Amino acid sequence: MPTAIRTLLSGYFPELTEDQLQKYDHMGELYREWNQKINVISRKDMEELGVHHILHSLGIAKVVRFPAHTAVLDVGTGGGLPGLPLAVMFPEVKFHLVDSIGKKIHVVEEIARELHLQNVTAAQVRAEHVREKFDFVVSRAVTRLANFYPWVMNSFKKSALPNKGLYYLKGGDLTEEIAESGLIAQVYELKEYFNEEFFETKKVVHIPMK
Repeated sequence: MPTAIRTLLSGYFPELTEDQLQKYDHMGELYREWNQKINVISRKDMEELGVHHILHSLGIAKVVRFPAHTAVLDVGTGGGLPGLPLAVMFPEVKFHLVDSIGKKIHVVEEIARELHLQNVTAAQVRAEHVREKFDFVVSRAVTRLANFYPWVMNSFKKSALPNKGLYYLKGGDLTEEIAESGLIAQVYELKEYFNEEFFETKKVVHIPMK
């Protein structure tokens, strides 16, 4: 039986409140319910929901703390990852989750409503058509950086916020992919923060914005 989500997360994020831990537990239940109706997470992966999806999403929180009152865009969110777990972690930050598939956005909206996440909005739209501006962009391995970056390069607010930019969850050897993109990137190894074998090759790539 996989470790309870609350136990898993409180070990890595001791600052989480009881309310946040309850939300993460409830989030796990909601994903299980929704996945019966709409396949938002691969069925064989549901057993590992805590590690492969919720904790993986929170890898971003190990490398950046979003300041209160900033705004984050989650591109290609699918069923709400990494945006929903991050929104529970950072209740004072606004999250806008976008995906081109309507039924996935429906799941995101329903889970956000059930968890009373007032800081989450969602829309069925392609990233390059989002008009609002954000301090940060997050995403989980949607495509190669060279393809992805042009979709979001105009999504950033003009602000002097430290650490602003794109935080991209990826796996494997990214040397060639980063070189191909021509971008300046800082790569964080998630195995330095989390002990599970799953994180051995998982990384957060930060592309800073000027």
